[in-house]
Amino acid sequence: MDADAPRRSRRARSNGRTGRTRRELLAAAGAAGVAGLAGCGKLARGDSRPEYELNHTAAEWSRYDPEWESSHETPRTSPLDASVTPEVLVENLEIPWDLAFAPNGELFLTERTGRVRRFDGDGLETVATPDAVIDAEAMAPGPDDQPHWETWFLEGGEGGMLGVAVHPKYPTAPYLFVYFTAETDDGKVNRVVRYDVTADDPASTGRVVVDGIPAGGVHNGGRVAFGPDNYLWVTTGDAGRGDLAQDTSSLAGKVLRVNAVGDPAPDNPDLPGDETDARVYTYGHRNPQCITWLPDATPVVTEHGPDGHDEVSLLVPGENYGWPEARTREEYAGTDYRRPLVNTPESWGPAGGVFYTGEAIPAWRNRLVFGSLIGQRVNVVTLADEARTLPAVGDERGMAFDADWLDSQYAATAHWTLTDVLGRVRHVEQGPDGLLYAVTSNRDGRPKGDRFPRQRDDVLVRLTPGERE
Repeated sequence: MDADAPRRSRRARSNGRTGRTRRELLAAAGAAGVAGLAGCGKLARGDSRPEYELNHTAAEWSRYDPEWESSHETPRTSPLDASVTPEVLVENLEIPWDLAFAPNGELFLTERTGRVRRFDGDGLETVATPDAVIDAEAMAPGPDDQPHWETWFLEGGEGGMLGVAVHPKYPTAPYLFVYFTAETDDGKVNRVVRYDVTADDPASTGRVVVDGIPAGGVHNGGRVAFGPDNYLWVTTGDAGRGDLAQDTSSLAGKVLRVNAVGDPAPDNPDLPGDETDARVYTYGHRNPQCITWLPDATPVVTEHGPDGHDEVSLLVPGENYGWPEARTREEYAGTDYRRPLVNTPESWGPAGGVFYTGEAIPAWRNRLVFGSLIGQRVNVVTLADEARTLPAVGDERGMAFDADWLDSQYAATAHWTLTDVLGRVRHVEQGPDGLLYAVTSNRDGRPKGDRFPRQRDDVLVRLTPGERE
């Protein structure tokens, strides 16, 4: 399915539709009034209805296993044993950035150029096109002969419409939460906004949940997700200013944890500093673009590093993850900075992912699966209490991380799959069917070589067991 022909202006984008199904036509008509969402600065309130209330306990999470221990669940076989086929569901998206499944199985995705879309397995419809989102540009589909670093910084930089999360009680609580870079009278800012996607006039329901996140041409973070405890987690980048990552009064370079209306989670940690922000869970991050959870509800992030030194880390409340002071073994030495599980020797560009617990791809079960932008692949990371229990690396498609200076809680191996099959993989998510779904970012102005973008880019795919073509 073709998502839409490319559009060159804000108004053209906001009125675009696929023309595929009657449902899409009706949805497009209903979305005509969506332009201008999130123009207000009010905090989201009104979640006091009993049917909207959330229990803040991991015990209700469907993937929760308090007895889970890596040593008992470590897969011994290589993830490379799996044969996985990408099945293209939607073509010609404009830099899709995130995707999230609702409890009822609906799939929402964002396009960095300014739209939130809904995919029902048959048709794709536009849910929201906020006017406040910066005017981010997408490359045209098809091969581009310009050198990599001559085309990469398109209008909008790394900002735009980024993360999306669905209220845990959707559709009873009909809320969608999105993270985007907005234009204000004082310049650009990142914010999280809540929409009622079933309202007759969705524009009137936009409410700011988190505002004032520093924005820049680079390092905007942007992932949002409800965790096992039903709090909303938000990853933010340093906006190109490393000093802000260490400033506990700033929201830049942080992982935030708030409730559904934007208030700090009541058991958030106390942080050092005179004017700390109570919404901050961890700090000292450069550009985290993934958050997911182990079966025991431990949060995990992936994070972009400088000149390599990308990281995968367990999150511990109140901990300082070192940026911009520490990114190498030598810089971590003698400090109290929290160490990563994985610190790469070269750039992977780790993006969004999930700790996969499905049955559909057994060789990937109980492993961290996430996209790689620079690496143009899907990474599969296995964790274990002891390095000797990890699956062997075997060849150039893997790497071990068991050095004594890394986080001692787990040793890790990483294997790469689907290399140069999809291009820049922006996010991988587990669906209710136990399969994995992914989106690409081949039209974001950072093509590598001459293979991407292709005529079909960007795409939403389902990863299914089977031989690749």
